[in-house]
Amino acid sequence: MSKRLVIPVAAYGVLLVAVLQTLVVPVIGDIQADLGVSAAAASWVVTANLLGAAVLTPVLGRLGDLRGRRPVMIGVMILVIIGSILAATTSSLFLLVLARVLQASSFGLFPLGIGVLREEVPPHRLTGAMAVVSGMLAVGSGLGLTITGLLMRGDSPDYHQLFWLSTGLSVIALLGLLTLPRRAAAATGRLDWLGAGVLGLGLVLLVMPLEQGNDWGWGSTAVIGSLIGAVVVLALFVLMERRITQPLVSTRMLSHRPIVIAHVAGLSTGFVMFAVFLGVSALVQSPPGISGYGFGASVLATSVVYLLPATGGGILTAPLGGILVSRFGSKATLVIATLVSAAGFVLLAAAHATTWEVIVGTIAVMTGVMFSYAALPTLVVQHVDHAETGIANSVNSIFRSVGMSLGTAFVVTLLTRNVIPGLSVPLPQESQFRLIFVVGAAVAALTAGIVAFLMPRSRSAKLTLPQVEEVEALAEAGFAVPDDLVARPKAA
Repeated sequence: MSKRLVIPVAAYGVLLVAVLQTLVVPVIGDIQADLGVSAAAASWVVTANLLGAAVLTPVLGRLGDLRGRRPVMIGVMILVIIGSILAATTSSLFLLVLARVLQASSFGLFPLGIGVLREEVPPHRLTGAMAVVSGMLAVGSGLGLTITGLLMRGDSPDYHQLFWLSTGLSVIALLGLLTLPRRAAAATGRLDWLGAGVLGLGLVLLVMPLEQGNDWGWGSTAVIGSLIGAVVVLALFVLMERRITQPLVSTRMLSHRPIVIAHVAGLSTGFVMFAVFLGVSALVQSPPGISGYGFGASVLATSVVYLLPATGGGILTAPLGGILVSRFGSKATLVIATLVSAAGFVLLAAAHATTWEVIVGTIAVMTGVMFSYAALPTLVVQHVDHAETGIANSVNSIFRSVGMSLGTAFVVTLLTRNVIPGLSVPLPQESQFRLIFVVGAAVAALTAGIVAFLMPRSRSAKLTLPQVEEVEALAEAGFAVPDDLVARPKAA
């Protein structure tokens, strides 16, 4: 019986990952108002979750290899439940941020779930199973926004309800994980806990001054000191990783040109995704009678009308991205993806006075993001050795999470500057939204140029759609991709 539950349990776990990621996006303003904090401070509810994911995902994947995936997944879910209960019962920003870090451990369920599928699902069903589980990322993103909209409707909505719901969903996931078969650990060795701690510190020092620059002053000692500290700590992290035999992150993944370009594209993809999420959310919720722009949208309308079409469309655009990779190759698909996102941002910058303009622009940006998610894993594995495919994509995942954090910090920085004078509630000038969208377009277009002109052409075999789906799932989860799936360029 437990064997039959493996696929639905893994799929539900990955669905929960995406739900927890998008659940709070439309309610940052409500959290800010309830806690009485600045927009920059409230944004840490999103940023802390993303930074936690960047550090914890590779750690938990490795821990699953060393301790067994079932017990690690159960431990992850217990942390998520604790974090959800804490978030549901606190009105302290510090405790809420801590709760979101605990919830960030859920990101580890994707690589761990793929590992369970490889162990338990027969080979002839594995590709389809991985495609189903991977697709839950798109489904869960849309579901999270829908749930938020439905729970936050009414005259006196309370965002704490979202976390009570996430508690219930997590308890269901825990009960499902208890049904998984027990298996011995797949590897031996040690986990680089010190490296994980140093990486986390470096990322916080990098993102914190970008989030708090308006409050601290961009030329202040705190901002400059934090940025210098980030450079020093991240350089120390690289030196540490070079000296150990089982590093958390292979430093070769930070020096090989094709991989560096792929990581730049991953950083850009994360930036673009959260720039459009938060930028559009703030735009449509702005009261037009006061600001002269926006729609005064409720959380329900923001979630269901403006954001859901773009994220829910991922159910269609994600498979289409796989078809593009199969037909034209990963490099061409990534160039197409970034240009589509750039076009969406241009539309948003030029025309956002009507609902349909905002929806179409957001759909275009997120379609490009979904195409990028299809292309990046294959692009990475085409340029590394077989033994390095797992760690290379784990690093790429870290870059995407960091990009999401930087996108969040960027949007918050612009929305708290150049406010409309004379208002009791600070609202940004409409020009700030245009600038967000113009910068988003520039980042996406620049990435397209870098990939098109600087990424070496790989001599890869044509892949069928099932092969592309298998490469995506394995690589995204941080596993080595078999050589018979992707032909790599010959060594120079």
